[in-house]
Amino acid sequence: MDYVERNYNILKEKMLTQMENALEFGKELIDSELDAGVLNFVVKPVVKAFYNYWCDKDARTGTRKQIKLVLDLGKNLVQNGAEANFDEVIENHFQDYLKGDQTYLRCKKEHKDFNKLRQITKQCFITQVEGAIKFLKVQDDAKEYDDLTRAAFKTKQEAYDALSRQLDYHDEGIKIVENSPDILDVPTGKGIIIKILRKGFEQTKKELIKSLNVVYN
Repeated sequence: MDYVERNYNILKEKMLTQMENALEFGKELIDSELDAGVLNFVVKPVVKAFYNYWCDKDARTGTRKQIKLVLDLGKNLVQNGAEANFDEVIENHFQDYLKGDQTYLRCKKEHKDFNKLRQITKQCFITQVEGAIKFLKVQDDAKEYDDLTRAAFKTKQEAYDALSRQLDYHDEGIKIVENSPDILDVPTGKGIIIKILRKGFEQTKKELIKSLNVVYN
């Protein structure tokens, strides 16, 4: 199954690039948010130091682990013909996925909405592994991510529906944090961090939809 390894490497490169772009955009957002506030010069050094550390250490490391976990699980399920065991695999590895999820890790476990957030995070995990399987099974000739996308999803609508499922779960997670800011366990600047989560998500959503239009042009 050489095609699985080929697809794995294409997906890995794309996902790592998306991660770096998201982290860089987050840094730009925090600068613009902090510069816009009248009194933010007081909290700016603290928030910026926290965010930069979070990006460079926790978020980058955690997201890399999540990417590897999702791709490894997808590859094993495809290569071993074990998709019938999908639910069991998800249950066995969900805790590993959570260890790299920054929203989950930065939230108070005793909060009334925490279990709801945890379940949404699990749905995100499920859709990511499902998506990885879809891509990894492509046997058509593919040299780059756009080729894989067109082979995995025959129409733009099919690709958009799959993307929308993932985006909707992320949106639900952010809404929980927006509606209950006290769920966040961060030193300072909760309002700014929540704004960045929302703006970052909306920008990512816009870019992903735009890229689909290019792929299926």
